[in-house]
Amino acid sequence: MPRKPRSDEFTLDRQDRAILDILQRDNKRPQRSIADEVHLSAAAVQRRIAAMEDAGVIAANVARVDPDAVGVTITSIVEVHLHNENAATVDRAKALFRDAPEVQQCYYVTGGSSFVLVILAADMRVYQRVTRRLFAENESVKSYRSLIALDRVKTETGMVIP
Repeated sequence: MPRKPRSDEFTLDRQDRAILDILQRDNKRPQRSIADEVHLSAAAVQRRIAAMEDAGVIAANVARVDPDAVGVTITSIVEVHLHNENAATVDRAKALFRDAPEVQQCYYVTGGSSFVLVILAADMRVYQRVTRRLFAENESVKSYRSLIALDRVKTETGMVIP
């Protein structure tokens, strides 16, 4: 059985990039319509999409939910500073933040902070419980700073594909 290529081994051509650009804007667009735009058959588009999914280039097919529509009123960007950055401490923090459902995004960063997280919570009471659980009661966390968003100006998930 042949090995599946990883996303870093998968070579995208111009038509793959065009397909990805369309899918990032409208994942439910019919393949026939995509095929017409990229000048391929619908079957060829279907094969290319399946190959990009298999290789991990397309990581997920999800619905983007409007937080306000479901009563999620708090968006916070949190800088986290660990006491030390040895591998075991960093790995535990990564696992904790990855498994926390309120953490929408988590980045291990340079520049003085250890991590930067984006956290969504229904209200301040929920947010307080989350920060207590993830940071205040976490012996690995030296300090943290919350930046509460006043407005979600842009929350796109698409990217420019080089």
